[in-house]
Amino acid sequence: MSMRISTNTMYESGISHLTTLQSQIVKTQNQLSANRRVLSGADDPIASARALEVTQSQAMNTQFATNRNSAKSSLSLVDQTLQSVTGQFQDIQSLIVQAGNGAFTQSDRESLATELEGRLNDLIGLANTTDGTGGYLFSGYKSNTQPFLQTPDGAVYQGDQGQRALQVGASRKMATTENGSTLFEGVPTGNGSFEVQAAGGNKGTGVMSEGSVVDRAKFLGHDYTVSFKTDSATKLTTYSVTDRSTTPATDVVPDTPYQAKTPIEFDGMSFDIEGTPVDGDSFSVESGARQSVFKTVTDLITTLRTPADGDAGKTALVNGLAAAGANMQNALDNVLTVQASVGARLKEVDYLDDSGSALDVQYTATLSGLQDLDMVKAISMFTQQQQTLQAAQMSFKTMSGLSLFNYIS
Repeated sequence: MSMRISTNTMYESGISHLTTLQSQIVKTQNQLSANRRVLSGADDPIASARALEVTQSQAMNTQFATNRNSAKSSLSLVDQTLQSVTGQFQDIQSLIVQAGNGAFTQSDRESLATELEGRLNDLIGLANTTDGTGGYLFSGYKSNTQPFLQTPDGAVYQGDQGQRALQVGASRKMATTENGSTLFEGVPTGNGSFEVQAAGGNKGTGVMSEGSVVDRAKFLGHDYTVSFKTDSATKLTTYSVTDRSTTPATDVVPDTPYQAKTPIEFDGMSFDIEGTPVDGDSFSVESGARQSVFKTVTDLITTLRTPADGDAGKTALVNGLAAAGANMQNALDNVLTVQASVGARLKEVDYLDDSGSALDVQYTATLSGLQDLDMVKAISMFTQQQQTLQAAQMSFKTMSGLSLFNYIS
């Protein structure tokens, strides 16, 4: 049984075959033009899906690199500002040492106080440093709020306790700022555990030492008062210690004969008092106290401007300078600790940059393996497809020219 093929069927079949060959050659031509093997998901579904995942990961890696640049800029500005703050603290410490010169007159100390006012203004200016875009470095999350406002007692903090952060890696979120409260307000006083302060009305020449915690297990962190009294008959000076943190206040040390430079020890603490306290003099022991560095400088200015008349006045000056010196050292240590943390973060950003660059190279290589075209193979295929198309066109031309009329003579 023979099958008849109509002329229309022959044309449709030929055109369909030619169209398929032309589509194949166009696809290969597009691959050559783009230098990519996978132009759509249909070309290789598995490779296409994997390439999408890698592309997204690479885009995230690029965003992390942008974030690291922003973090590096912010941290560098914080570091530079803290270097300036450190310089100011060291200058103030030098002025404290100068103020202790016994040959200085009240006029000399007044000059130092005037210079300290300038240092205080400079410090507040540094604490209110902006990031160049209108935001404040040390105001926590409240970047549009000026951190410090100067007051008669120093300065008041208007920011919060937050630290702005950026995602600088897939699993690393890094703080890029510091809050002013931690830097300038929460400064431990005295030796960091407790502070000995002379009462403002002292008449004697008692000068306290900084002291230290000698037995941490016995240290209670309470507040105390060391009171002196002198027996009018024997002229013997004694001291007693009262714990003010209990209700009612309790006696910790009963009346004990006072000897200059002999350690006064109780509740794990030890300090000594030099000089000659008189009847009614007292010293407070404040545990765990913290004070703004701006108040420390303001109090120092007040101390220098208070006339150091007589033995009591000179003693008050010495005690005031000693307290200011200890507090400024604590403030310096605090800033240096924060600065070391900022430096460590800057170094970590550099490491993350190196890791991110290596990861980007890896992503690029993976995408190349999934998408890139084998040029030699593609060119060979393109040439073959051209020849196949030309042969098909010639064959179709020949077949379409066949007719019975060609054989009728």
